[in-house]
Amino acid sequence: MTTRIASRTGTGARSKPRRPRRPVRQRRRSATVGQRRGHAGAVSGAAAVAFAAGAPGDVRGRGSRRFRGSGRRGPALGREGGRRAVSGGPGRAPAPALAPSRLGSVLRRALWWVVLTVTGGVRRQGQLPHRGCVVVANHSSHADTAALLAALGARHRPAIGAAADYWFASPWRRRVCRVLAAGFPVRRTGGGMDDLMSMADGLRAGRTVVLFPEGTRGADGAVGAFHRGALVLAERAGVPVVPVGITGTDRLLPKHGRLRPSLVRVRIGEPLPPAASPEDARAAVAALHARTGTEPPRDSPVRRRVAAVAASRWGVPLAVAWAFAEALSWPLMPELLLGIVCVALPRAAPRLSLAALAGSLAGGLLALQLANTGHQLPAPLTTDRMRAEVRHQLTAESASAVRHQPWNGIPFKVYAAEAGRADVPAGDWLAESAQARGARTLKVGAAFGTLGLLLHRFRRYYGAYVALLAAGFAAGLSLIVAGWS
Repeated sequence: MTTRIASRTGTGARSKPRRPRRPVRQRRRSATVGQRRGHAGAVSGAAAVAFAAGAPGDVRGRGSRRFRGSGRRGPALGREGGRRAVSGGPGRAPAPALAPSRLGSVLRRALWWVVLTVTGGVRRQGQLPHRGCVVVANHSSHADTAALLAALGARHRPAIGAAADYWFASPWRRRVCRVLAAGFPVRRTGGGMDDLMSMADGLRAGRTVVLFPEGTRGADGAVGAFHRGALVLAERAGVPVVPVGITGTDRLLPKHGRLRPSLVRVRIGEPLPPAASPEDARAAVAALHARTGTEPPRDSPVRRRVAAVAASRWGVPLAVAWAFAEALSWPLMPELLLGIVCVALPRAAPRLSLAALAGSLAGGLLALQLANTGHQLPAPLTTDRMRAEVRHQLTAESASAVRHQPWNGIPFKVYAAEAGRADVPAGDWLAESAQARGARTLKVGAAFGTLGLLLHRFRRYYGAYVALLAAGFAAGLSLIVAGWS
Protein backbone atom coordinates (compact mmCIF):
# COMPACT_ATOMS: atom_id res chain seq x y z
CA MET A 1 0.00 0.00 0.00
CA THR A 2 1.33 3.45 -0.90
CA THR A 3 0.50 6.91 0.39
CA ARG A 4 1.13 10.38 -0.94
CA ILE A 5 3.07 12.73 1.37
CA ALA A 6 4.18 16.31 1.06
CA SER A 7 7.81 16.98 0.30
CA ARG A 8 9.85 19.74 1.90
CA THR A 9 9.47 21.85 -1.21
CA GLY A 10 5.75 21.53 -1.06
CA THR A 11 5.32 19.33 -4.16
CA GLY A 12 3.67 15.99 -3.96
CA ALA A 13 5.53 12.71 -4.48
CA ARG A 14 4.69 9.06 -4.39
CA SER A 15 6.54 7.31 -1.58
CA LYS A 16 7.94 3.79 -1.70
CA PRO A 17 6.26 1.04 0.27
CA ARG A 18 7.48 1.17 3.83
CA ARG A 19 9.31 -1.85 5.23
CA PRO A 20 7.52 -3.16 8.33
CA ARG A 21 9.54 -2.61 11.49
CA ARG A 22 10.17 -5.40 13.98
CA PRO A 23 8.69 -5.06 17.47
CA VAL A 24 10.85 -3.34 20.03
CA ARG A 25 11.08 -6.50 22.15
CA GLN A 26 12.38 -8.50 19.15
CA ARG A 27 15.00 -5.84 18.34
CA ARG A 28 16.19 -5.81 21.93
CA ARG A 29 16.41 -9.61 21.93
CA SER A 30 18.55 -9.56 18.78
CA ALA A 31 20.86 -6.93 20.24
CA THR A 32 21.18 -8.98 23.40
CA VAL A 33 22.15 -12.09 21.44
CA GLY A 34 24.78 -10.10 19.58
CA GLN A 35 26.18 -8.73 22.80
CA ARG A 36 26.32 -12.19 24.32
CA ARG A 37 28.13 -13.58 21.31
CA GLY A 38 30.60 -10.72 21.44
CA HIS A 39 31.47 -11.42 25.04
CA ALA A 40 31.76 -15.21 25.04
CA GLY A 41 35.51 -15.22 25.76
CA ALA A 42 37.06 -16.27 29.03
CA VAL A 43 37.52 -13.70 31.77
CA SER A 44 40.32 -13.22 34.25
CA GLY A 45 38.66 -15.04 37.14
CA ALA A 46 36.66 -13.76 40.07
CA ALA A 47 39.48 -11.46 41.15
CA ALA A 48 40.18 -10.07 37.68
CA VAL A 49 36.58 -9.14 37.04
CA ALA A 50 36.07 -7.25 40.30
CA PHE A 51 36.45 -4.02 38.38
CA ALA A 52 35.03 -0.55 38.64
CA ALA A 53 32.85 0.73 35.81
CA GLY A 54 34.33 3.54 33.76
CA ALA A 55 37.28 4.36 31.58
CA PRO A 56 40.50 5.59 33.20
CA GLY A 57 39.86 9.06 34.49
CA ASP A 58 36.21 9.09 33.34
CA VAL A 59 34.14 10.80 35.99
CA ARG A 60 30.91 8.98 35.14
CA GLY A 61 32.21 5.56 34.20
CA ARG A 62 31.37 3.11 31.50
CA GLY A 63 28.71 1.16 33.36
CA SER A 64 25.76 2.84 31.61
CA ARG A 65 25.32 4.66 28.30
CA ARG A 66 23.42 7.53 29.85
CA PHE A 67 26.66 8.73 31.43
CA ARG A 68 28.40 9.09 28.07
CA GLY A 69 28.81 12.43 26.37
CA SER A 70 27.03 11.51 23.12
CA GLY A 71 23.61 12.76 22.22
CA ARG A 72 22.05 9.32 22.47
CA ARG A 73 19.90 8.78 25.50
CA GLY A 74 20.91 5.65 27.41
CA PRO A 75 18.82 3.42 29.61
CA ALA A 76 17.48 4.79 32.83
CA LEU A 77 18.96 3.52 36.08
CA GLY A 78 15.67 3.41 37.89
CA ARG A 79 12.06 4.54 37.79
CA GLU A 80 11.95 8.30 37.28
CA GLY A 81 8.84 10.14 36.27
CA GLY A 82 6.99 6.96 35.41
CA ARG A 83 9.70 5.72 33.00
CA ARG A 84 10.48 2.02 33.00
CA ALA A 85 14.01 1.02 34.04
CA VAL A 86 15.91 -0.75 31.27
CA SER A 87 19.11 -2.71 31.68
CA GLY A 88 22.03 -1.41 29.65
CA GLY A 89 23.91 -4.72 29.76
CA PRO A 90 23.49 -8.01 27.99
CA GLY A 91 20.33 -9.84 28.92
CA ARG A 92 18.49 -9.42 32.17
CA ALA A 93 20.02 -7.66 35.13
CA PRO A 94 21.87 -10.19 37.28
CA ALA A 95 20.35 -11.35 40.51
CA PRO A 96 21.39 -9.36 43.56
CA ALA A 97 24.11 -10.67 45.83
CA LEU A 98 23.21 -12.98 48.67
CA ALA A 99 22.68 -11.48 52.09
CA PRO A 100 25.98 -11.11 53.95
CA SER A 101 26.71 -13.85 56.45
CA ARG A 102 29.23 -13.59 59.27
CA LEU A 103 29.58 -17.39 59.39
CA GLY A 104 30.21 -17.55 55.65
CA SER A 105 32.89 -14.88 55.93
CA VAL A 106 34.57 -16.78 58.76
CA LEU A 107 34.56 -20.03 56.78
CA ARG A 108 35.86 -18.36 53.62
CA ARG A 109 38.65 -16.67 55.52
CA ALA A 110 39.64 -19.95 57.18
CA LEU A 111 39.57 -21.81 53.85
CA TRP A 112 41.80 -19.36 51.97
CA TRP A 113 44.09 -18.86 54.96
CA VAL A 114 44.76 -22.62 55.05
CA VAL A 115 45.26 -22.77 51.27
CA LEU A 116 47.68 -19.85 51.21
CA THR A 117 49.50 -21.06 54.30
CA VAL A 118 50.12 -24.41 52.66
CA THR A 119 51.36 -22.74 49.49
CA GLY A 120 53.82 -20.41 51.20
CA GLY A 121 52.01 -18.33 53.81
CA VAL A 122 50.02 -15.12 53.99
CA ARG A 123 50.88 -12.09 56.08
CA ARG A 124 48.91 -8.90 56.70
CA GLN A 125 49.95 -5.48 57.91
CA GLY A 126 47.51 -2.72 58.82
CA GLN A 127 43.83 -2.66 59.73
CA LEU A 128 40.63 -1.69 57.94
CA PRO A 129 38.36 0.99 59.46
CA HIS A 130 35.70 -0.27 61.83
CA ARG A 131 32.94 0.89 59.48
CA GLY A 132 32.23 -0.02 55.89
CA CYS A 133 34.74 0.89 53.19
CA VAL A 134 35.65 0.33 49.57
CA VAL A 135 38.98 -1.49 49.17
CA VAL A 136 40.99 -0.75 46.03
CA ALA A 137 43.98 -3.01 45.37
CA ASN A 138 46.50 -3.81 42.67
CA HIS A 139 45.77 -6.84 40.54
CA SER A 140 48.31 -9.24 39.08
CA SER A 141 46.92 -12.73 39.74
CA HIS A 142 43.78 -14.78 40.27
CA ALA A 143 45.14 -15.37 43.78
CA ASP A 144 44.54 -11.72 44.74
CA THR A 145 40.96 -12.50 45.74
CA ALA A 146 42.06 -15.38 47.96
CA ALA A 147 44.73 -13.17 49.52
CA LEU A 148 42.25 -10.44 50.44
CA LEU A 149 39.62 -12.87 51.72
CA ALA A 150 42.26 -14.49 53.93
CA ALA A 151 43.80 -11.22 55.13
CA LEU A 152 40.75 -9.02 55.72
CA GLY A 153 38.81 -9.56 58.92
CA ALA A 154 35.69 -11.70 58.72
CA ARG A 155 33.71 -9.09 60.66
CA HIS A 156 33.94 -6.80 57.61
CA ARG A 157 32.20 -9.47 55.46
CA PRO A 158 34.18 -8.55 52.32
CA ALA A 159 32.39 -8.88 48.97
CA ILE A 160 34.21 -9.20 45.64
CA GLY A 161 32.77 -7.93 42.36
CA ALA A 162 32.60 -10.54 39.58
CA ALA A 163 31.73 -10.40 35.88
CA ALA A 164 28.04 -11.12 35.45
CA ASP A 165 28.44 -12.48 31.92
CA TYR A 166 30.81 -15.23 33.08
CA TRP A 167 30.60 -16.02 36.78
CA PHE A 168 26.83 -15.55 36.91
CA ALA A 169 26.01 -17.03 33.49
CA SER A 170 25.36 -20.54 34.81
CA PRO A 171 24.01 -21.85 38.13
CA TRP A 172 27.17 -23.74 39.16
CA ARG A 173 29.47 -20.81 38.41
CA ARG A 174 27.18 -18.51 40.32
CA ARG A 175 27.28 -20.81 43.35
CA VAL A 176 31.06 -21.17 43.21
CA CYS A 177 31.56 -17.42 42.95
CA ARG A 178 29.18 -16.57 45.75
CA VAL A 179 30.17 -19.33 48.14
CA LEU A 180 33.96 -19.32 47.72
CA ALA A 181 34.62 -15.69 46.75
CA ALA A 182 31.65 -13.79 48.23
CA GLY A 183 31.10 -12.45 44.71
CA PHE A 184 28.43 -10.07 43.53
CA PRO A 185 27.61 -9.57 39.82
CA VAL A 186 28.89 -6.59 37.84
CA ARG A 187 27.83 -6.19 34.22
CA ARG A 188 30.70 -5.20 31.97
CA THR A 189 28.92 -3.72 28.94
CA GLY A 190 26.20 -1.60 30.47
CA GLY A 191 24.51 -1.44 33.83
CA GLY A 192 27.76 -1.94 35.73
CA MET A 193 27.33 1.29 37.65
CA ASP A 194 23.89 0.10 38.73
CA ASP A 195 25.47 -3.09 40.07
CA LEU A 196 28.09 -1.16 41.99
CA MET A 197 25.51 1.20 43.45
CA SER A 198 23.50 -1.82 44.66
CA MET A 199 26.24 -2.39 47.25
CA ALA A 200 25.82 1.07 48.80
CA ASP A 201 23.40 -0.12 51.49
CA GLY A 202 25.77 -2.91 52.50
CA LEU A 203 28.62 -0.42 52.76
CA ARG A 204 26.55 1.84 55.00
CA ALA A 205 25.78 -1.22 57.17
CA GLY A 206 29.49 -1.84 57.73
CA ARG A 207 30.37 -4.27 54.93
CA THR A 208 33.55 -4.04 52.84
CA VAL A 209 33.46 -4.06 49.04
CA VAL A 210 36.66 -5.07 47.24
CA LEU A 211 37.36 -3.75 43.73
CA PHE A 212 40.37 -3.99 41.44
CA PRO A 213 40.14 -0.66 39.58
CA GLU A 214 42.71 -1.68 36.95
CA GLY A 215 40.05 -3.93 35.45
CA THR A 216 42.50 -6.67 34.47
CA ARG A 217 45.59 -8.45 35.67
CA GLY A 218 48.90 -6.70 35.12
CA ALA A 219 51.53 -8.72 33.29
CA ASP A 220 54.73 -7.03 34.47
CA GLY A 221 53.91 -6.26 38.09
CA ALA A 222 53.31 -2.55 37.44
CA VAL A 223 50.11 -0.94 38.72
CA GLY A 224 47.97 0.20 35.79
CA ALA A 225 45.56 3.11 35.42
CA PHE A 226 42.54 3.14 37.74
CA HIS A 227 38.89 3.51 36.77
CA ARG A 228 36.72 5.85 38.81
CA GLY A 229 33.79 3.55 39.67
CA ALA A 230 35.13 2.66 43.12
CA LEU A 231 35.38 6.33 44.07
CA VAL A 232 31.85 7.01 42.83
CA LEU A 233 30.52 4.09 44.89
CA ALA A 234 32.32 5.25 48.03
CA GLU A 235 31.07 8.81 47.58
CA ARG A 236 27.50 7.62 47.04
CA ALA A 237 27.63 5.40 50.16
CA GLY A 238 29.50 7.94 52.31
CA VAL A 239 32.34 5.55 53.18
CA PRO A 240 36.13 5.87 52.80
CA VAL A 241 38.29 4.34 50.07
CA VAL A 242 41.12 2.22 51.51
CA PRO A 243 44.17 1.42 49.34
CA VAL A 244 45.73 -2.04 49.68
CA GLY A 245 48.99 -3.35 48.24
CA ILE A 246 49.41 -7.06 47.47
CA THR A 247 52.70 -8.81 46.71
CA GLY A 248 53.61 -12.44 46.14
CA THR A 249 50.48 -13.50 44.27
CA ASP A 250 52.16 -12.93 40.90
CA ARG A 251 54.75 -15.52 41.94
CA LEU A 252 52.21 -17.82 43.58
CA LEU A 253 49.94 -17.97 40.52
CA PRO A 254 51.43 -16.04 37.57
CA LYS A 255 49.27 -14.87 34.69
CA HIS A 256 48.89 -17.86 32.36
CA GLY A 257 51.20 -19.80 34.70
CA ARG A 258 51.01 -22.65 37.19
CA LEU A 259 50.69 -22.63 40.97
CA ARG A 260 54.00 -22.53 42.85
CA PRO A 261 54.91 -21.79 46.47
CA SER A 262 55.27 -18.15 47.49
CA LEU A 263 54.71 -15.96 50.51
CA VAL A 264 51.81 -13.54 50.01
CA ARG A 265 51.82 -10.20 51.82
CA VAL A 266 48.96 -7.74 52.13
CA ARG A 267 49.53 -4.18 53.36
CA ILE A 268 46.50 -2.03 54.24
CA GLY A 269 47.01 1.72 53.93
CA GLU A 270 45.29 4.74 55.42
CA PRO A 271 41.89 5.82 54.01
CA LEU A 272 42.08 8.29 51.13
CA PRO A 273 40.68 11.81 51.47
CA PRO A 274 37.15 12.34 50.08
CA ALA A 275 38.44 14.47 47.18
CA ALA A 276 40.88 11.79 45.97
CA SER A 277 41.08 11.18 42.23
CA PRO A 278 41.75 7.88 40.43
CA GLU A 279 45.36 8.98 40.04
CA ASP A 280 45.63 9.57 43.80
CA ALA A 281 44.21 6.11 44.52
CA ARG A 282 46.59 4.51 42.04
CA ALA A 283 49.58 6.32 43.55
CA ALA A 284 48.64 5.16 47.07
CA VAL A 285 48.23 1.53 45.98
CA ALA A 286 51.46 1.62 43.97
CA ALA A 287 53.38 2.98 46.97
CA LEU A 288 52.03 0.23 49.23
CA HIS A 289 52.81 -2.40 46.62
CA ALA A 290 56.38 -1.17 46.17
CA ARG A 291 56.99 -0.85 49.90
CA THR A 292 55.65 -4.33 50.63
CA GLY A 293 57.62 -5.88 47.79
CA THR A 294 60.97 -4.46 48.91
CA GLU A 295 60.54 -5.09 52.64
CA PRO A 296 62.18 -8.39 53.65
CA PRO A 297 59.87 -10.70 55.63
CA ARG A 298 60.69 -11.39 59.26
CA ASP A 299 61.92 -14.95 59.32
CA SER A 300 64.45 -17.19 61.00
CA PRO A 301 67.58 -17.92 58.95
CA VAL A 302 67.61 -21.40 60.48
CA ARG A 303 64.10 -22.06 59.25
CA ARG A 304 64.96 -20.83 55.77
CA ARG A 305 67.92 -23.19 55.53
CA VAL A 306 65.95 -26.17 56.83
CA ALA A 307 63.05 -25.38 54.47
CA ALA A 308 65.44 -25.08 51.54
CA VAL A 309 66.86 -28.53 52.27
CA ALA A 310 63.40 -30.04 52.74
CA ALA A 311 62.18 -28.57 49.45
CA SER A 312 65.28 -29.60 47.53
CA ARG A 313 66.05 -32.97 45.94
CA TRP A 314 67.83 -33.98 49.15
CA GLY A 315 64.75 -33.78 51.37
CA VAL A 316 63.26 -37.18 50.58
CA PRO A 317 66.60 -39.07 50.56
CA LEU A 318 67.44 -37.50 53.92
CA ALA A 319 64.16 -38.73 55.46
CA VAL A 320 64.64 -42.22 53.98
CA ALA A 321 68.24 -42.48 55.19
CA TRP A 322 67.42 -41.23 58.71
CA ALA A 323 64.58 -43.70 59.21
CA PHE A 324 66.55 -46.55 57.58
CA ALA A 325 69.49 -45.97 59.91
CA GLU A 326 67.23 -45.76 62.97
CA ALA A 327 65.70 -49.15 62.15
CA LEU A 328 69.20 -50.64 62.15
CA SER A 329 71.18 -48.87 64.86
CA TRP A 330 70.81 -45.06 64.84
CA PRO A 331 69.42 -43.91 68.24
CA LEU A 332 67.36 -40.91 67.05
CA MET A 333 63.82 -41.64 65.87
CA PRO A 334 62.62 -40.35 62.48
CA GLU A 335 59.84 -38.50 64.30
CA LEU A 336 62.48 -36.05 65.52
CA LEU A 337 63.43 -35.27 61.93
CA LEU A 338 59.77 -34.80 61.02
CA GLY A 339 59.36 -32.42 63.94
CA ILE A 340 62.18 -30.28 62.55
CA VAL A 341 61.44 -30.23 58.82
CA CYS A 342 57.61 -30.38 58.80
CA VAL A 343 57.33 -27.28 60.97
CA ALA A 344 59.86 -25.47 58.79
CA LEU A 345 58.02 -26.42 55.59
CA PRO A 346 54.48 -27.71 56.32
CA ARG A 347 53.66 -28.48 52.69
CA ALA A 348 56.51 -31.03 52.65
CA ALA A 349 55.01 -33.03 55.54
CA PRO A 350 53.12 -35.64 53.42
CA ARG A 351 56.01 -36.65 51.19
CA LEU A 352 58.61 -36.57 53.96
CA SER A 353 56.37 -38.68 56.21
CA LEU A 354 55.94 -41.26 53.47
CA ALA A 355 59.69 -41.22 52.82
CA ALA A 356 60.42 -41.80 56.50
CA LEU A 357 57.94 -44.67 56.58
CA ALA A 358 59.54 -46.29 53.53
CA GLY A 359 63.00 -45.99 55.06
CA SER A 360 61.84 -47.41 58.37
CA LEU A 361 60.20 -50.44 56.74
CA ALA A 362 63.24 -51.13 54.54
CA GLY A 363 65.60 -50.81 57.50
CA GLY A 364 63.46 -53.05 59.67
CA LEU A 365 63.34 -55.73 56.99
CA LEU A 366 67.12 -55.62 56.63
CA ALA A 367 67.60 -55.77 60.41
CA LEU A 368 65.36 -58.84 60.55
CA GLN A 369 67.38 -60.60 57.84
CA LEU A 370 70.73 -59.73 59.48
CA ALA A 371 69.58 -61.01 62.87
CA ASN A 372 68.20 -64.14 61.25
CA THR A 373 71.65 -64.90 59.82
CA GLY A 374 73.41 -64.32 63.15
CA HIS A 375 74.63 -60.74 62.67
CA GLN A 376 74.22 -58.37 65.62
CA LEU A 377 74.30 -54.61 65.12
CA PRO A 378 74.98 -52.03 67.85
CA ALA A 379 71.79 -50.88 69.60
CA PRO A 380 72.58 -47.79 71.71
CA LEU A 381 70.06 -46.54 74.26
CA THR A 382 68.40 -49.96 74.59
CA THR A 383 68.27 -52.29 77.58
CA ASP A 384 68.08 -56.03 78.28
CA ARG A 385 64.67 -55.57 79.79
CA MET A 386 63.42 -54.13 76.48
CA ARG A 387 64.72 -57.17 74.58
CA ALA A 388 63.20 -59.59 77.09
CA GLU A 389 59.80 -57.91 76.80
CA VAL A 390 59.93 -58.05 72.99
CA ARG A 391 60.87 -61.76 73.02
CA HIS A 392 57.90 -62.49 75.28
CA GLN A 393 55.54 -60.59 72.96
CA LEU A 394 56.90 -62.30 69.84
CA THR A 395 56.44 -65.73 71.44
CA ALA A 396 52.81 -64.94 72.19
CA GLU A 397 51.83 -62.95 69.11
CA SER A 398 54.52 -63.51 66.45
CA ALA A 399 54.68 -60.62 63.94
CA SER A 400 51.62 -58.93 65.46
CA ALA A 401 53.72 -58.03 68.51
CA VAL A 402 55.12 -55.03 66.63
CA ARG A 403 51.77 -53.29 67.13
CA HIS A 404 52.83 -52.56 70.71
CA GLN A 405 55.93 -50.66 69.59
CA PRO A 406 54.37 -47.20 68.93
CA TRP A 407 53.08 -47.01 72.52
CA ASN A 408 55.58 -48.72 74.83
CA GLY A 409 58.70 -46.71 73.99
CA ILE A 410 60.80 -49.69 72.89
CA PRO A 411 62.78 -48.78 69.72
CA PHE A 412 61.72 -50.32 66.43
CA LYS A 413 65.19 -51.77 65.87
CA VAL A 414 64.77 -53.98 68.98
CA TYR A 415 61.59 -55.51 67.55
CA ALA A 416 63.21 -56.03 64.13
CA ALA A 417 66.30 -57.74 65.55
CA GLU A 418 64.37 -59.98 67.93
CA ALA A 419 61.91 -60.90 65.18
CA GLY A 420 64.84 -62.11 63.09
CA ARG A 421 66.18 -64.23 65.91
CA ALA A 422 62.67 -65.70 66.43
CA ASP A 423 62.43 -66.69 62.75
CA VAL A 424 59.37 -64.53 62.10
CA PRO A 425 58.44 -64.73 58.37
CA ALA A 426 59.58 -61.61 56.50
CA GLY A 427 56.24 -61.17 54.72
CA ASP A 428 54.24 -61.25 57.94
CA TRP A 429 56.70 -58.88 59.57
CA LEU A 430 56.54 -56.38 56.72
CA ALA A 431 52.72 -56.35 56.71
CA GLU A 432 52.37 -55.90 60.47
CA SER A 433 55.14 -53.31 60.77
CA ALA A 434 53.66 -51.33 57.85
CA GLN A 435 50.43 -50.98 59.79
CA ALA A 436 52.05 -50.14 63.11
CA ARG A 437 54.80 -47.85 61.84
CA GLY A 438 52.61 -46.34 59.14
CA ALA A 439 49.93 -45.20 61.56
CA ARG A 440 52.48 -43.62 63.89
CA THR A 441 54.76 -41.99 61.32
CA LEU A 442 52.00 -40.49 59.20
CA LYS A 443 50.12 -39.17 62.22
CA VAL A 444 53.25 -37.58 63.65
CA GLY A 445 54.07 -35.98 60.29
CA ALA A 446 50.55 -34.61 59.94
CA ALA A 447 50.64 -33.25 63.49
CA PHE A 448 53.92 -31.42 62.97
CA GLY A 449 52.75 -30.11 59.60
CA THR A 450 49.61 -28.71 61.23
CA LEU A 451 51.73 -27.17 63.97
CA GLY A 452 53.85 -25.50 61.31
CA LEU A 453 50.72 -24.00 59.75
CA LEU A 454 49.46 -22.69 63.07
CA LEU A 455 52.83 -21.22 64.04
CA HIS A 456 53.54 -19.73 60.64
CA ARG A 457 53.32 -16.13 61.80
CA PHE A 458 55.85 -16.91 64.56
CA ARG A 459 58.40 -18.53 62.27
CA ARG A 460 61.06 -15.99 63.22
CA TYR A 461 61.25 -17.95 66.50
CA TYR A 462 61.93 -21.23 64.69
CA GLY A 463 65.42 -21.53 66.21
CA ALA A 464 63.97 -21.42 69.72
CA TYR A 465 61.38 -24.03 68.72
CA VAL A 466 64.09 -26.44 67.51
CA ALA A 467 66.01 -25.97 70.75
CA LEU A 468 62.90 -26.73 72.81
CA LEU A 469 62.10 -29.74 70.63
CA ALA A 470 65.58 -31.17 71.07
CA ALA A 471 65.48 -30.61 74.84
CA GLY A 472 62.06 -32.25 75.11
CA PHE A 473 63.16 -35.21 73.00
CA ALA A 474 66.30 -35.71 75.07
CA ALA A 475 64.30 -35.56 78.30
CA GLY A 476 61.69 -38.02 77.00
CA LEU A 477 64.33 -40.47 75.74
CA SER A 478 66.09 -40.38 79.10
CA LEU A 479 62.86 -41.15 80.91
CA ILE A 480 62.08 -44.08 78.57
CA VAL A 481 65.54 -45.63 78.95
CA ALA A 482 65.39 -45.18 82.73
CA GLY A 483 61.94 -46.76 82.84
CA TRP A 484 63.13 -49.89 80.97
CA SER A 485 66.38 -50.26 82.91
